[in-house]
Amino acid sequence: MLPNPSHLEVVGTVAAGRARARQQSIGEGPFGSGRLGDGVVCLQIHGDAAFSAQGIIAEGFCLSRAPHFTCGGSVHLVVNNQIGFTTPSTLGRSSRYCSDVAKMVAAPVLHVNGADIEEVARAAKIALHYRQQFRKDVVVDLVTFRRWGHNEVDEPSLTQPAMYQRIAAIKSIPDSYAADIKSRIPDAGDKLEQFVSQWTAKLQQEFDRANSYEPKDPSLGGRWSSMRHPGQTLSTWDTGVPADLLRYVGARSVTLPEGFEAHKTLQKSHVERRLQRMEQGTGIDWATAEALAFGSLLLQGFSVRLSGQDVSRGTFSHRHIRLWDQSTMQIHEPLNQLIPEQKTFIESVDSPLTEEAVMAFEFGFSTEHPQKFSLWEAQFGDFFNGAQIIIDTFVSSAHTKWLQQSALVLLLPHGMDGTGPEHSSARIERFLQMSDSHEDRVDGEDVAWSVVFPTTPSQYFHLLRRQMIRDFRRPMVVISPKILLRFPDCVSSLADMAEGTAFEPVLSQTKPQATKVIFCTGKHFYALQSRCPPDTAIVRIEELVPFPAVQLEKVIRSFPNAKEFVWSQEEHRNNGAWSFVEPRFRNILGVQMRYAGRGPLCCPAVGIAALHKKEEEELFRATFGK
Repeated sequence: MLPNPSHLEVVGTVAAGRARARQQSIGEGPFGSGRLGDGVVCLQIHGDAAFSAQGIIAEGFCLSRAPHFTCGGSVHLVVNNQIGFTTPSTLGRSSRYCSDVAKMVAAPVLHVNGADIEEVARAAKIALHYRQQFRKDVVVDLVTFRRWGHNEVDEPSLTQPAMYQRIAAIKSIPDSYAADIKSRIPDAGDKLEQFVSQWTAKLQQEFDRANSYEPKDPSLGGRWSSMRHPGQTLSTWDTGVPADLLRYVGARSVTLPEGFEAHKTLQKSHVERRLQRMEQGTGIDWATAEALAFGSLLLQGFSVRLSGQDVSRGTFSHRHIRLWDQSTMQIHEPLNQLIPEQKTFIESVDSPLTEEAVMAFEFGFSTEHPQKFSLWEAQFGDFFNGAQIIIDTFVSSAHTKWLQQSALVLLLPHGMDGTGPEHSSARIERFLQMSDSHEDRVDGEDVAWSVVFPTTPSQYFHLLRRQMIRDFRRPMVVISPKILLRFPDCVSSLADMAEGTAFEPVLSQTKPQATKVIFCTGKHFYALQSRCPPDTAIVRIEELVPFPAVQLEKVIRSFPNAKEFVWSQEEHRNNGAWSFVEPRFRNILGVQMRYAGRGPLCCPAVGIAALHKKEEEELFRATFGK
């Protein structure tokens, strides 16, 4: 049974993701042998009002038979109280039955009288047999009533007086069933009384034990026994890989079967160019660094699942983790053929156009085993807002609430490129606000998640590997690039990813003579760098959470002549990282920074290119001026 936040229906798709991950672990169906779902069944329990009204239910059915999301069918039990808090079913939906949403996948629905216990048991058996036979979703609509109010202090007769007058006159279902048994089996009375007495005593005994019960931490048992809970210190993790192995993985990541006809553009720009980069050991771009990270993790025994809209190709046509034969439509995934008899694989999942259910599924998948590396990529960074409930109730807080660990990565493309209000911002400020980073003391590894803003391919490489190399699991929000994917200056070398290298939370220019120090994040660095005078140094903060106070203190000491400290950002003042970093610089580092950037705005960006350009020039004047 999974932890369930008080947000209607969101846990069901999390459970489906967890079920598919378990099926992968035990080698069912496409992950090994037999039929998918032979040993693992997903049972989802719903309420009638929420089942018909919450959009994630329809999204979940949309996923239920998709090749990379099916878990061999879920059994849905709808507890149909014929009321939603105080709203009657006549107002709570447009359809006749609360289960009609299941018609979108032609799932069978068994409507059963909840007061007839034997028929309920029969319906449950039929549903399970159907699922086992056809490996598709099935619904049991348990038509019953809610005897008491929505909670202990609710008085339902205030809004449903006629309904609750009838309910008050109905015997309890156990008493009615006992009377029915006695009427059919004359000598059953004594046995029933004995059974009820024994069961009541057992319940009382368990209730009394609650007074002395000391809960144990179940989160680090079984498959998670090699993990620990993160502490209050920060560690540097050696995530480098031998250069020869990187060259091997890079070359294999674009190795095609004999006779495979790749698209002529990709043959040159993707295959041949990557091979050239591997030979030279330089010019490593974003997609290549990602492939090197994934491939090296696969060879270390980790499985990888990359999910989202258009992830195989990449929204910006940069990844091409899958290739299509232009004549036969055969699909080739080079990373799944790195070595003979490869044991772990990457599952590249071009998902349906939904965010909430897919992110919920991926979160559930990520919690099943610490060796499973799950990533969800938004088409554009702001698309995460369709999954805000999952981020709030699971991704950002599952460990704090339930000690549940997850290494789920959110990849959110971000950048103020003059393309208008939509798709410019990944709303960094929201993820920073949701973190439990401290304003007045140094953070440890025990923060709820990492929020990172890498500016080089090698930094991204190390972050991906760090997620799995560490002996604990935490979600990571990556504010990922758009134009940097092909920006000539945004490249790394194999030496940057070789043995002995690691992720650097802060990257600083070496200018001890600098009198002004500018702090920034993301691609904004490259725009500042091209305009930077000799007496000014630029410092990039690559990881915002946990806040790198120790590294920043060392960097600040390396500028003994600095008289002015500036925070420059391309985002508007009420967006971006300014409101997060300013109190930490002031309280922890004792540094007063001047803000240089756009003014406040109610949307992420302006919609007129000329106005965007004007804002940009004013931003640079404010940054480098006095």
